[in-house]
Amino acid sequence: MKNFMKLVLATAVVAMTFSSCNCFKKMSGKQDQVTWAVTPEVLTLNNGIVAADLHVTFPAKYFQPDAMVKVTPVMVVEGGEIAGKPQYFQGSKVEENYTVIDKKNGGNQTIHFELPYDERMDNGTLQVRAEIKCKKGKCHEFTPVNLNDGSMPTKAERKILAEGSEAEKTAIYQKFGLNIAQGVNTLQKDIKYSDMMETMPHQFKKVTTVVYDTDLRYEIGSSRVIKKHQKAANLDAFKEDVDSKLNNDRITNTILVKGYASPDGPEKFNDELSSDRSESSKKVVAKLLKDAGLDVDAASYGEDWDGFKELVERSNIQDKELILQVLSLYNSATQREQEIKNMASVYTELKDEILPELRRSKIINSSDIQGKTDAEILAAIKNGEELSKEEYLYAAEELVEDKAERVAILETATKKYNEADAWNNLGVAYAAAGQNEDAAKAFDKAAKLDSNAEINNNLLLVNLANGNTEEAKKYAMSADAESKAALAAAEGDYAAAAKNMSGYNEAIVLVMNNNLSGAKKAIANDKSAEADYLRAVIAAKEGDTKTAQVELSSAISKNPELAKKAAKDVNLKAVQK
Repeated sequence: MKNFMKLVLATAVVAMTFSSCNCFKKMSGKQDQVTWAVTPEVLTLNNGIVAADLHVTFPAKYFQPDAMVKVTPVMVVEGGEIAGKPQYFQGSKVEENYTVIDKKNGGNQTIHFELPYDERMDNGTLQVRAEIKCKKGKCHEFTPVNLNDGSMPTKAERKILAEGSEAEKTAIYQKFGLNIAQGVNTLQKDIKYSDMMETMPHQFKKVTTVVYDTDLRYEIGSSRVIKKHQKAANLDAFKEDVDSKLNNDRITNTILVKGYASPDGPEKFNDELSSDRSESSKKVVAKLLKDAGLDVDAASYGEDWDGFKELVERSNIQDKELILQVLSLYNSATQREQEIKNMASVYTELKDEILPELRRSKIINSSDIQGKTDAEILAAIKNGEELSKEEYLYAAEELVEDKAERVAILETATKKYNEADAWNNLGVAYAAAGQNEDAAKAFDKAAKLDSNAEINNNLLLVNLANGNTEEAKKYAMSADAESKAALAAAEGDYAAAAKNMSGYNEAIVLVMNNNLSGAKKAIANDKSAEADYLRAVIAAKEGDTKTAQVELSSAISKNPELAKKAAKDVNLKAVQK
């Protein structure tokens, strides 16, 4: 129900005070029938604006033809006031371009106003102020009317209005104003844009596997190692790789030999051949690495059909797609072998370039490199030692909880590595710490270095966090569904926003859309102080003051700073009494 308020003027007071305002003297008899209301009853922050509609009803036979009335909505805040745009009404004989109010029928009028949001409004008071102007008498200029008791300025007050200081004049206008609403619902500000921001993956691995390999080839149908193929395999370089890693405690080397045969012979023969090749290669490698103390693991893989397809695909053979397509029609290895032989007689590249490369053993050193431990990374950060970019990003993401510490780590990372992922993750850390202006600068730097989905979404979200909705829209086209939902919420489209938001943020937009049961469900498993606070707001809106008090006490016990927020929260007015 609307917060319906009446402007009531005492008849005796009217008779005394309006005698000098000819037109208003005639209107005063029905002054108690002029009514005022505001919707919404609780003013609400939306997209940096506090907007509402003032509704005024002028009764029939009230508005004099030569009268003019100026109505101004004003939010009185600590240390000042913020005025909306005035609306003017006039009688039928006034030669102005204001809204005409017919004397015979009266009328209902709506005054829409928008005020730029100021944090002081949270606990401010919305007043409606009226001024009257008549063609004749002392009210030939707009003169304030006290909407609380119907009086007009006394002689002393008129003197102040003419000659006094701005503070003295403001005091009179505030005294004459009719209080019509208290505070502003700022739940929209509680949307956690930082929770929706995305870090880029740190790419740090506790164990990194590095593979060094070489192929030792064989003659067709043979498993004997000959010198020219051994030389071509460059086994000395392979040994150097192994030796360089032997004395590193962080590296574990695994030596593997895999024997293969080309798929142009009988399957059984090729299975045996690949096994013989793996064993002959194992002997070569064991001799090569005899002083390394490493075991050599040998295995055979038969016909290298996969290798054949890969080499054909990479080749310059004109009909390579046709070759692969034809061979794929045969499930029988025998048929496939025959077709390969047939094709090799036509396509010399198969015979001279592809098949010889498959008659081999692959010799592999698979090295598992152990990265720094978590303790080593944290110690390096503490001592100011340099880390890799991946280690900095990993530490910030996985090893620290303190927001300021996370920011410090990532600031160091951006100084040493001017790369997009470091700047992006720093922006997310800034936003989580409430440093939204710094976050915006960090995301801008990331965007200049790279363009990807995470940075685009984060630019949209950080602009919303900074109240720059128009700037945020620039990134909406490429944004994901959740970021678009955040934009919808910032613009007050809470129904659309709820479809692609989750958790606490979903609960906020559901409350703003008056879906209280849905909001409770969205944060049912959230035990944070902010969730308790929101549950208190929901309970207060449901009229359950007792539950609201319990939830608010829980919220404040977890985060004492919320006591200050609650003290001026219009949603908790009933709870604070």
